Amino acid sequence: MTEDQRLGWREVRDTIHDWILSGRYGAGDKLPRDADIAGDLDCARSTVVRAMQDLSDAGVVDRRRRGGTRVRPDPVVRATLDIPITRAEIEGKGGRYGYRLVRQARALPPAPVLEAVGWDAPHEMLQVEALHLSDNVPHMFEDRWISLETAPEILSVDLAVQNANEWLVLNKPYSRFEVRFYAVAADPRLAVLMQVAEGAPMLVIERTTWIAEQPITTVKSVARPGFQLLSRS
Repeated sequence: MTEDQRLGWREVRDTIHDWILSGRYGAGDKLPRDADIAGDLDCARSTVVRAMQDLSDAGVVDRRRRGGTRVRPDPVVRATLDIPITRAEIEGKGGRYGYRLVRQARALPPAPVLEAVGWDAPHEMLQVEALHLSDNVPHMFEDRWISLETAPEILSVDLAVQNANEWLVLNKPYSRFEVRFYAVAADPRLAVLMQVAEGAPMLVIERTTWIAEQPITTVKSVARPGFQLLSRS
């Protein structure tokens, strides 16, 4: 199997989860060592570690440094909310994906962004405003701030061609995230960008990701009226 054909951590996670759901490994059972699973699935050990960490965070398995990994006897039931790639979301519903960079600039973040990422003092970040379109109609507007300390490589990415959402999901795995949902009324600028009436109700998804204790990005995504979000447990 070539490097490009190797399983990603999400596929490895889903495979291990399927083993548990099928009864191959029951409550309290010890799972094989990460290295053995990597050998069975022909992937890197680090990929298995990332997959196991996700299962541990979801309350499916219990990992101990010397005790190995076991299926939890009392699995924690939580809703899961993967960070989506907007292009895949649109195309998965049969739409034709489009993208437009509205603006980007290096700047010191305002107070709400500092609060979101947990910084006491401002550090220079990259602000990116962009539109995601479905069949040439605005689908989602995002106002994103990216840490140049954890993601300095973003400065070499042509964000007029590749959107930051995709690049970050594919290149900057996170260890934790926070998400908030709330509604706003479209102000004049948002109404023009999203091609809706001024004052139209809009769903806002505000999400921040970290690697360890260092923020990667915080983004405020404003969805077109009628947008639906599905979460599964």
